[in-house]
Amino acid sequence: MAEERIPKRCDIEEQYKWRLEDIYPTREDWEKDFKRFEEMTEKFTALKGRLAESAETLLSYFRLSDELAVLSDSLINYAQRKSDEDTANAENQAMVERLMGAYAAFSSATSFDTPEITAIPDDTLEAFYSTCPDLELYRRALDIIRRQKAHILSEAEERILALSFELSRSPENVFSMFSDADLKFPDAADKDGVMHPVSHGTYIPLVKSSDRVLRKNAFEAMYHTYDSFRNTMAATLASQVKTLAFYAKARRFDSPLEQALYGNEIPTEVYHNLIDAVHENMQYMYDYVALRRELMGVDELHMYDLYTPVVSDIDMKITFEEAKETVYKALSVMGDEYLSILKEGFENRWIDVYENEGKTSGAYSAGARVHPYVLLNHKDTLNCMFTLAHEMGHAIHSYYSNKYQPVAYSDYKIFVAEVASTCNEALLMQYLLKNTEDKRERAYLINYFLEQFRTTLYRQTMFAEFELKISEMYAAGEALTADSLNALYRSLNELYFGSDIVIDSEIDLEWARIPHFYYDYYVYQYATGYSAAIALSQRILKEGEPAVRDYIDNFLKGGCSKPPIELLRGAGVDMATSAPIKSALEMFGSLIGDMRELMK
Repeated sequence: MAEERIPKRCDIEEQYKWRLEDIYPTREDWEKDFKRFEEMTEKFTALKGRLAESAETLLSYFRLSDELAVLSDSLINYAQRKSDEDTANAENQAMVERLMGAYAAFSSATSFDTPEITAIPDDTLEAFYSTCPDLELYRRALDIIRRQKAHILSEAEERILALSFELSRSPENVFSMFSDADLKFPDAADKDGVMHPVSHGTYIPLVKSSDRVLRKNAFEAMYHTYDSFRNTMAATLASQVKTLAFYAKARRFDSPLEQALYGNEIPTEVYHNLIDAVHENMQYMYDYVALRRELMGVDELHMYDLYTPVVSDIDMKITFEEAKETVYKALSVMGDEYLSILKEGFENRWIDVYENEGKTSGAYSAGARVHPYVLLNHKDTLNCMFTLAHEMGHAIHSYYSNKYQPVAYSDYKIFVAEVASTCNEALLMQYLLKNTEDKRERAYLINYFLEQFRTTLYRQTMFAEFELKISEMYAAGEALTADSLNALYRSLNELYFGSDIVIDSEIDLEWARIPHFYYDYYVYQYATGYSAAIALSQRILKEGEPAVRDYIDNFLKGGCSKPPIELLRGAGVDMATSAPIKSALEMFGSLIGDMRELMK
């Protein structure tokens, strides 16, 4: 019998649950705004065919769009956060589905806007700016829309694509419902025969255990379960790939990758440069794998040995309250303004802390306008403390952008989304290393830092390469079956980990449990963001207040007021080159050397 069970939501103390009442005190209040949302369609359709008639009409369209953005922000955040509290709750799921259905209907009814805006002649638009100074606020928004001109279809075609919006979410929805709500894993036995529950929330702590029997059994419990549904998972992922390919072709992009990066104003070369830079520096990973095998003292290193700390006698159990205190101290270099926002989030229930039955797995931050919301599944580990720092980085980025940018520019681009979060992690690591005198504890922390490089720069780049290759396979007419996906994933593991580790057959199925493969070329940004964050954190620690001000004023407060490459350049790092990636990888190599010296 298992030692512990995942609690029901009603058993979690209120102080550890996010406070959704800050958005809507009651569900009835949500229903009232939902009705307003449905009624707003008529206001937009009244502008159909008129967006080019005058500057004032065009201005009214953008102001109405701002009003809709604020309204939908509250509706979506309340519904989705309620749904994520318990993915098996049918009433909460229904709220999300109703909202998505209403949004699909709205998108279909308003599909005229982009074609009309892109059709306005340049000289007419310039005359609008001259006669209506208030329209200047939306110049960048108009430029972003108008750069899509080559990819905008006729009004009838746009309407069809808008009608398909709800269908396009099906692969992600199927994956989420199956993996989070329906899939159950057998318990895993430790070396003494004690059983431990396996879930998405408990899996990583289990494979970090010093008990190799438990690690192996948890690893097999996870992947043997997915193997039982390998064809279902393959069909679901294949549907996602086909969906992205359909929209790319429909909008006249050369590839789904180009379409995915186009909206973020990122050239596809950035994606390829990342993969190339990591390939050129693969030896660092091979050195790390060899060092891990050596330090663990095993004849064969297995995939389930990758997460357990190599300094086995350091027990860093960190409660949530302790994690908050340490993160607060570590981020003191960011100044009083930043700390005041962090404190508000800690003390006013922005965070949903612990796992409960049916709660969505993982962690995230949602930048609601009332204030950000952070979902955790805290397990009193060092990793969970870093997750807290990470997600609060997202949250404070959203807070700043919402506060200092107009509604039209408050939602920052995905490309920069991981920078603020990972910068917090880097600052936390440097704080811990600075305040640790014990050599073995320092080695433990360096091992953790090395693991951040492995799991973020190397692993996420491997994910990015897998995502790119399955798209290329489909484009080449190759079938995306469980066997072909397994073979591809295995070959990438062999490339990225080298010959000093056993590539267990179970790892071939890891692709089946990665939700980010349904996020449309998202994962590469973890690696690019990590590289940028390492550079920014080093500048903050070296230069102090001037670097902090550049970072906050030119980046965190920037929203999407400039292209992401320009925002990062203003903060002090140039991601148009591969230099930050190579520099971060060199730091990884240096840390491996430090670890060898410490472990002597």
